[in-house]
Amino acid sequence: MKVLAPAPKSESRTNDPERTRADILTVATREFSEKGFAGARIDLIAEATRTSKRMIYYYFGSKEGLYLKVLEDAYSRIRTIESALHLEDLEPIEALRTLVGFTVDYERANPDFVRLVMNENIQRGASLARSTTIQQLNATAIDGVKAVYQRGVAAGVFRPGLDPVDLHMSISALSFFNVSNSHTFTLIFQRDMDSPEAAAQRRENVVEMLLRYVQR
Repeated sequence: MKVLAPAPKSESRTNDPERTRADILTVATREFSEKGFAGARIDLIAEATRTSKRMIYYYFGSKEGLYLKVLEDAYSRIRTIESALHLEDLEPIEALRTLVGFTVDYERANPDFVRLVMNENIQRGASLARSTTIQQLNATAIDGVKAVYQRGVAAGVFRPGLDPVDLHMSISALSFFNVSNSHTFTLIFQRDMDSPEAAAQRRENVVEMLLRYVQR
């Protein structure tokens, strides 16, 4: 069984609730992504963060509350970084290339995010259905894709008639698979998907596929 690494000791942690919450979320993200909601244990999260179950429940209300916050936090991080790409400053083709490349890189560098999403889909989105912020958190993703796409159509470089939500889905799917299916794909086809060379080639292929799909 994978053992969670303890959080660093700090004399001021007890007087720093925001840092305590952040530490708990960091460790809980690893625990939930590795074991899913049912298998994750609050006592292990408490031990790794050098806090207590009582303190975790004080901050997050329950195991369900902590899990939901982990999911919301995971989506919030990727959307925050996306919004800092300044796609509006780039020409449409370069903007789309940047967005797709970022998505591939982010999901490869953050397998915990992919596993959390996989686990939540196994549960048919039951926890995210209770979120009051998840739609708002992800609205920026569609807004960003839509803005880039519409600029490209207006410039005559993207073909009209595409759905921005469907385009976002395609970007996500091609990025997600590289992580979600890497182990089975490697075993079945005897191809190392995690080598730097393979990852770089796959990134280039995904970017090229999406650009060819969207361009006139």
